[in-house]
Amino acid sequence: MADIEPEQEGEQTLNADEEQQSPPELAVLFEDEHIVAIHKPAGLLVHRSYLARKERFFAMQLTRDLVGCHVFPVHRLDRPTSGVLLFAKSSECARNLCEQFENHTVTKRYLALVRGNMHDGGELDYALRVELDDVADKFAAADKPAQDAVTFYQPLLNSEIPFSSGRYPTSRFGLVKLTPKTGRKHQLRRHMAHLRHPIIGDTTHGDGKQNKFGREHFGVNRLWLIAKSLQFTHPITGEPMHIETELEQEWLDLFCLLGWNDLDTEASMLI
Repeated sequence: MADIEPEQEGEQTLNADEEQQSPPELAVLFEDEHIVAIHKPAGLLVHRSYLARKERFFAMQLTRDLVGCHVFPVHRLDRPTSGVLLFAKSSECARNLCEQFENHTVTKRYLALVRGNMHDGGELDYALRVELDDVADKFAAADKPAQDAVTFYQPLLNSEIPFSSGRYPTSRFGLVKLTPKTGRKHQLRRHMAHLRHPIIGDTTHGDGKQNKFGREHFGVNRLWLIAKSLQFTHPITGEPMHIETELEQEWLDLFCLLGWNDLDTEASMLI
């Protein structure tokens, strides 16, 4: 399986009052007899794991029930990341798609809300050391060399609002398009933190003060990162595929709070 953005089961812990009593609704973005793509909500794990024994709902099982057949995961999204998630309906299709991810021939585009205004795009080629989980990687070697990691980033919109989130009287945010060329664990979060523009809501690599401000001012507790689109080759027909999802309403509400009008946001979605 391609090693892109592995999900982290322990990142969002819900208390008893917050536990979901009914499964989240999944939107099917594309389906044929070979593949199915859904919009994964933030907070939903991709599949079952011994690290998440208390969880009741998983994207893989919900998709299987929705389409009426077994599905095979071919990539992953972090639990707090929303957006396009692709499954195969056969082991043959899964093998082909996994090879495409492993060979970096799949184009993945994300949108992220980051701390500070960004004015220049570029390519970040910054190797990342393997992040080990205390439980899942208990016996893994901790001295592995850093792995190559490349991300293209492009600023789309900037905002400065008259509310303090730290030592300054105003707070600045940027909407950024991110296109990873490799798939290391937490690559996008770690790369944006390296650029001093951490993703808002990232409790592992982000800015605690900005995260707290985001929760209180935006009224939403989430990682502001969405897998907006996937481009790949259909595993059976060979046709080029482009699957894109819409932004959730909370993103649109966020844009209003940041002063981005419809024209601005419509232009920024042409990614």
